Amino acid sequence: MSEDLHALQRRLADFAAARDWQQYHTPKNLAAALSVEAAELVEIFQWLTPEESAKIMADPKASGRVEDEVADVLAYLLQFCQALGIDPLTALAAKIERNESRFPAVRQAPPDRPRGGE
Repeated sequence: MSEDLHALQRRLADFAAARDWQQYHTPKNLAAALSVEAAELVEIFQWLTPEESAKIMADPKASGRVEDEVADVLAYLLQFCQALGIDPLTALAAKIERNESRFPAVRQAPPDRPRGGE
């Protein structure tokens, strides 16, 4: 990765400050904006088959749209985390640990039994 998350958060904060947008960057507004941008990402894939969706990055026009929406989602998520004092990497690591406890790895099933069966 070219920049760390904290550097990106600083750039986003500087960008907003230069335009006097901080007043609008409340947790509520940032959560709403994040939801909208995530929906715009979903919209790109809405009517694609699973096979088409797996190949979307091969299409230069579509891949550019996907990358733009991913950037928008990440930008709002980073701004949201900064507004609430959340370290996103720490939060993610903690969530992964909780999920590893909640959902233990499934042992490998014999070939004649379906995966996950007892």
